Amino acid sequence: MHKFWHSRGYLPHCDTPGLLQAITFRLADSLPANVLERLLQGAGDNAEKHRRIENLLDAGHGACWLKQPDVADIAENSLLHWDGQRYRLLAWCVMPNHVHVLIEAWEGYSLPNIVQGWKSFTARLINRHLGRIGTLWMRDYFDRYIRDDHHLAAVVAYIHNNPVKAGLVQNECEWRHSSARLGTPTEGASASSPAFGKKADEDVGAPGNVASIK
Repeated sequence: MHKFWHSRGYLPHCDTPGLLQAITFRLADSLPANVLERLLQGAGDNAEKHRRIENLLDAGHGACWLKQPDVADIAENSLLHWDGQRYRLLAWCVMPNHVHVLIEAWEGYSLPNIVQGWKSFTARLINRHLGRIGTLWMRDYFDRYIRDDHHLAAVVAYIHNNPVKAGLVQNECEWRHSSARLGTPTEGASASSPAFGKKADEDVGAPGNVASIK
């Protein structure tokens, strides 16, 4: 069941079928809860808060289990598994301690349930692979809906460039667990008009008033 606009005490969410949604979820030890709380309560708008959180994630805190190729394979395969059945997968990047995904949400499959499906499935397999028990993923996640085709192009560029921004590779196509290596999986996607693909010069790592945290 879709919740449309709703909030769980943080920032507003938009769970509506047919929207293009950019999602970030992360490992439980990637960002200590007290640090996150200070960021959320600190000065600055939603864009600034998200920018600071993204920078902390890219610093590589925690065990960074997803840096292991076999573990990243599990995460990536989970995203690909339901592509074309519950959503359309447009872009993704599995980073060492977090995952970026861009999907087109479909009727009958709510965004919270989609993300929870990724987390529960991968947590079981990754914990088994690592021989560990306990919480793998942080309970919350970030999401933002794509406003227009300019925003769409900018979000794809941000997702693909994340390993370069974090200093992990020199070229986005070198990162193994990213749609960047496949070319342009977003071909044919449009948030509003055929303008998709024009130059995007905004900072999409930090969404504005449509940012959300769950």
